Amino acid sequence: MATSNSASTDVRSDIIAVGQRIMATKGYSGVGINEILTTASVPKGSFYHYFASKDAFGEAMLVAYFEQYLAAMDNTLGGSDAPGAQRLLAYFNDWRSTQSLQECQGKCLAVKLGAEVADLSDTMRAAMKLGTDGIVSRLAQAIQAARDDQSLPAGAPPAELAESLYQLWMGASVLAKVARNARPFDAAMASTLRLLGLQG
Repeated sequence: MATSNSASTDVRSDIIAVGQRIMATKGYSGVGINEILTTASVPKGSFYHYFASKDAFGEAMLVAYFEQYLAAMDNTLGGSDAPGAQRLLAYFNDWRSTQSLQECQGKCLAVKLGAEVADLSDTMRAAMKLGTDGIVSRLAQAIQAARDDQSLPAGAPPAELAESLYQLWMGASVLAKVARNARPFDAAMASTLRLLGLQG
């Protein structure tokens, strides 16, 4: 029985992983269930065994995406003894390096789907909000930790600053796709250094 449950979990995870990769490139509305299932080599009947609808799949996909993203974020922000400011900048450098201009390969789902799913599905919007709230919360904690170790100077309240930084980098990610170059990330990093008090 354990093997069967494990296999079932693997199939569900495979469908979600394939959906993430494809939708990170084409968006939610531009991808049909059949394309996901064909790519995942899963029969259509299996999809409805795991997900009641495409929206239910979208919600599960976003939940899984943010679980993975937040775990990676925790590792970057808390996985070393480096000063807090250095760990914060490592996070934003990682953001820049994973935002391929052509294909994010499942790494930038929040950027790709943020505006789209908010208008399509309240359950997906709620999953997106929960995930982005988690990102902002971790940034705020990291800013406070960097101030505590004195690698960042005092400034705006951490929660307010974290929200501004997240909005800045989300916007830069969209503009980088429009411009097809990395200049928006360069501008975002310069603004980040100023906002954190690391540059005049």
